Amino acid sequence: MPARIAGPRLLLTTDAVGGVWRYSIDLAHGLARRGVGCVLAVLGPAPGPAQREEARGIELVNTGLPLDWTAEDPAALRHASTRLATLASLLGASGVHLHAPALVGNAAWPVPPVVVAHSDVGTWWRALRTGPMPPDLSWRADMTRTGLAHAAAVIAPTAAHAADVQAVYGPRAITVVHNGAAQKPMSGPRDRAVLTAGRLWDDAKGAAVLDRAARGLAAPIRAAGSVQGPSGGCAALPNLQLLGTLDRAGMAHAYAGATVFASAARYEPFGLAVLEAAQAGMRLVLRDTPGFRELWDGVARFVPNESEWPQALRAALDEEGHGGAQTQAGRYTVEAMVAGTLAVHRDLAQGAAPRRQPVSGAA
Repeated sequence: MPARIAGPRLLLTTDAVGGVWRYSIDLAHGLARRGVGCVLAVLGPAPGPAQREEARGIELVNTGLPLDWTAEDPAALRHASTRLATLASLLGASGVHLHAPALVGNAAWPVPPVVVAHSDVGTWWRALRTGPMPPDLSWRADMTRTGLAHAAAVIAPTAAHAADVQAVYGPRAITVVHNGAAQKPMSGPRDRAVLTAGRLWDDAKGAAVLDRAARGLAAPIRAAGSVQGPSGGCAALPNLQLLGTLDRAGMAHAYAGATVFASAARYEPFGLAVLEAAQAGMRLVLRDTPGFRELWDGVARFVPNESEWPQALRAALDEEGHGGAQTQAGRYTVEAMVAGTLAVHRDLAQGAAPRRQPVSGAA
């Protein structure tokens, strides 16, 4: 186990399956640079070798506990909350930072928990479906509602997602702290190609839209990510060049080798891959959603209708430069994310009311 950092320590939960891992790793390393140690508690599948290497220098605990979206029933999720609260007590944690509101439960937390609303079944359902949720989702939404009510402070990565959370679960104070990324641009020739990335099996990410657009495009659309869903289903995307799941270095090469990054996501609370692509100097073509508008208005092409995707992609491929996206990406740094997160925890420790406005600048 790595040597512990003197001073305050946060219990930080994470998910090694999706983008929460990148958020957690960057946050933990950023906090360490400010003298705040983290114990990174992994729920769900354990991190792989490359992920463990990324976590070097951070105390890592594989809890074996289920994620909020893989727990079999409410009792299993409540048990996970209790176990995490016990871990926080044993560690003498000075703060608790949970990656999903549903993890709060009714546990006896030794310190008031801060939760991040990265995503949840309620806002996902609102964006993609109509009618009542099936029972296996509705109880998870109920647990999210309980967690939001019992959390000491709530963070959202965009104001648009904060508004969605409030629309589904009711009003409460939410602090907006934009995610950050630390993608290092690579130099080299770019192909006249489009790149997309994410959970290709999830229809919320819109890979099927890009697959259809690829039929009328005289340039390849490359897709990084898994086509295999957790329930065993597999997305059929015959017109995309499938790259598979890439590690951080692989993604850096993918960003450097194409000209345009596209996201047709219908549900994207932030979009970390979009930020990394912008940092790498790619031009952006995005579905016209409030969240993407909040982050990239003025520097991306926005596509309101599916029929317009081929034309928008062709226009972006024919442009010069990065269209201002690389410059705008400078707003969303790991340092700003760490500062905003620390400000929430410090306000809480000092008894201040939760902030409702975006947090930026030094804490």
